[in-house]
Amino acid sequence: MEVILTQNLEKLGKTGDVIRVKDGFARNFLLPRGMALLATPVNLRKVKLESEKIAQLRQREKEKAQALSERLNGMSVTIPVAIHDGDKLYGSIGAIDIIDALKQEGFSELTKDMIVLSEPIKSIGVFDVTIRLHSDISTKIKVWVVKK
Repeated sequence: MEVILTQNLEKLGKTGDVIRVKDGFARNFLLPRGMALLATPVNLRKVKLESEKIAQLRQREKEKAQALSERLNGMSVTIPVAIHDGDKLYGSIGAIDIIDALKQEGFSELTKDMIVLSEPIKSIGVFDVTIRLHSDISTKIKVWVVKK
């Protein structure tokens, strides 16, 4: 049976792909969960129009992310923190703290999911932090963690 995927499925394909699956898999799993539509001519036209709209939307999002990346490129933010015993922080600096500092600089469109930290920042210093704005676009900023 041929079906049109309505969402990305890891081992089957991406949204809008027309794939051939076994009848039982389509009837019992994909169709009831809304993961696919039957590949009829009407559904094919509908998905084609919808995929064109989605492609345009993704292109606009990518252009916005590129413009934001150019604004953020080379930027640095300072986060003052309370410390004890030398350069150790009482807590740690995470994605939310970095987003709050960026929002004070006027970047309100960023979310904590965009910040890529391998581990929280737990000491004073200068750190390079990657911000993933789009699946293809990322930029780096410097985060200065200083004593209050």
